[in-house]
Amino acid sequence: MAKYLLLKHYRGAPAAVNDVPMDQWTPEEISAHVKYMNDFAARLEKTGEFVDGQALAPEGTWVRYDGEGRPPVTDSPFAETKDLIAGWMVIDVDSYERAVELAGELSAAPGAGGKPIHEWLELRPFYGESPTITE
Repeated sequence: MAKYLLLKHYRGAPAAVNDVPMDQWTPEEISAHVKYMNDFAARLEKTGEFVDGQALAPEGTWVRYDGEGRPPVTDSPFAETKDLIAGWMVIDVDSYERAVELAGELSAAPGAGGKPIHEWLELRPFYGESPTITE
């Protein structure tokens, strides 16, 4: 088994097919999206492939150590993860192909108008895990 991180992005990824920002969705569209995500995770829990996942609030702060007892809060000219990462899921699967299959399925979560988003998800193996590509 190999662990992979699936990252959902607010921005910074290629545009989704159904590219309406979530803050413009109706409450019903948001509920349908969250239900899809929860149902997906529940199904993977039953197969033993779900490890953990969370949605992330857009708020966040950069913190850096800057001397004894003084961790200042800093902002920088760099893109902040609070602007980029909307949520994450960790899966533990038998192969790279299975990870790609699940990421593709998750990409079909409904968005505006109830239509699949077809969003790009970032799929990253955990350090030390080599993708096992079967032919």
